[in-house]
Amino acid sequence: MSRELRPPHREQSAPLAPPDITLGIWDDIRTFFLQRPKVPTRIDFASTERQADYADLIRQRLGISVGEYEVLNIHRIGIEAPVADVFEELLTWNGRSTCWPSHLAPADHPEDHIEDIEIHLFGRRWPGWSGKGRFGVSMVPLFQMHLVSICREPDPLFDNARYLLFECSGGYPIGIFAMYVRSPIADLGEVEPTQLFFGVGFDFFGRKIRPPVSPLKWTWQAIHDRVTANVLNRFKQLCEWRFAKTRHEV
Repeated sequence: MSRELRPPHREQSAPLAPPDITLGIWDDIRTFFLQRPKVPTRIDFASTERQADYADLIRQRLGISVGEYEVLNIHRIGIEAPVADVFEELLTWNGRSTCWPSHLAPADHPEDHIEDIEIHLFGRRWPGWSGKGRFGVSMVPLFQMHLVSICREPDPLFDNARYLLFECSGGYPIGIFAMYVRSPIADLGEVEPTQLFFGVGFDFFGRKIRPPVSPLKWTWQAIHDRVTANVLNRFKQLCEWRFAKTRHEV
């Protein structure tokens, strides 16, 4: 009796899905602060020379100097979607995004423009208090983001790049914040069609003081790295789900 031939077993990947919606502040804390990100994203500056190299790249590609900041923090993630699609997804970011802790630190776009964004801890109105904040005064935003430069069309010199560059101020100690997308560079071992970078540069409380030991810097780094990595992982999931959905519909 002949034996039935069966195709070799192949492990089926789980179908793509968008990030789940968080249901409140504690869900935000669990999802963005406590959960370990699936893909690590922080670029480690193992030496001052490596950090200087990145500062030079930022100067070339964004036209700004970050060498004077006490903190330079950059995260990167690869995304299986076209650069143009990922950049357009960045432009739609708002206070209701599933990729951001929108209950804990909701984003507010005056007149719904991305040019000016405010991030408030728990929102403009804290629970149980009327419009002027918890103690009867206006709440200071964690940070205010003002768009100073945008590159919507692919840069012919720098790997099909597009970016958004913000100046930031407020209660949160950020000087600049950039979202930068480009095509992969094979020499760096990058394979996904889009490489997304989030970068911040700042001095704590606007001061040019650099103590040799800084517990504040370590604490900020740990919190920022965890939240940023989870934001980027969820954004990757959203972009890849949306791109797969578009291809299926076509």
